Amino acid sequence: MADPGPLWSAALLPALLITAAAATAGLDAVLTAGAARGRAGTVRETASRAAAPVREVVRLLVRQPRRTTAMDVTLLRIGVVLLPTTAVLAAAVLPLGFRAVGDPDIGVVWFNALEALAWAAVWLTGWASNSALALIGGYRFLAQGLAYELPHMFALTTAALGAGSLRVGGVVDAQAGLWFVVWMPVAFVVYLVSAMAMAFWGPFDQPVGRDVSGGAGAELSGADRVLFFGGRWLLLVVAAAVGVPLFLGGGHGPWLPGWAWVLVKTAAVLAVLVRVRHLVPAVRMDRYTEIAWLVLTPLTVLQALVVAVVVLGR
Repeated sequence: MADPGPLWSAALLPALLITAAAATAGLDAVLTAGAARGRAGTVRETASRAAAPVREVVRLLVRQPRRTTAMDVTLLRIGVVLLPTTAVLAAAVLPLGFRAVGDPDIGVVWFNALEALAWAAVWLTGWASNSALALIGGYRFLAQGLAYELPHMFALTTAALGAGSLRVGGVVDAQAGLWFVVWMPVAFVVYLVSAMAMAFWGPFDQPVGRDVSGGAGAELSGADRVLFFGGRWLLLVVAAAVGVPLFLGGGHGPWLPGWAWVLVKTAAVLAVLVRVRHLVPAVRMDRYTEIAWLVLTPLTVLQALVVAVVVLGR
């Protein structure tokens, strides 16, 4: 069981997530600049490219904010604040090593349920902008949620089934001898795909796609834009980090302390997700819905059945 962390760990959690999100954004900026202008020639140039997200945040904060006609500012503010809040709340059950801010008996359900808040956040942002393109982006995210959620739930259920517990700490304890990814590879891959869809990232970024001028975030400016897209980065970090205790053994590993293993594994998962963004083109939502319902869902059900048979045979 994951030991509950001290009270100050709850205050430290947002800072850790923001640091991880900033580092991930820096890596993505380096890869993006490398694809556009070629590989950086010096360490100084690499550092300058990595700092591009920080410069963008400063630029947004000092610019004059703009508003569309009849924008519902209250709903919009609720939406943009709700997204990072959802990410931080979802991370509360994430053990750093073998200690988490909280390890409730329904930790896996808690993480899954908070996705609904992310759906609400993106849709509210699109709706409140009073813009057709922003509204399209909001509805795209709802459609994306309907596509990815079913296989995503089966992937989460498979990990809980293998551990015989819905506690995230219990799932980590069950992997002391063998990581779940070894005998649940389908559930792990489906989880990673769903994590990208959950964070509308890479091939699943159509809710904020260029073809709709930024979609749900099209009319955002200033601090609102920083909060919304910062929340997206936090969501990506949390989704990647939760995959570590569910499938990659959490803090289990030789030589290093548990917290260090969690950081190393989370960084590896994030690096993969960032790389996928630059390698895989955007997926049409109707195509992904077909794949999710006709291919991924049956595969995850089959994976869950195999795990159930193994658990019953112990």
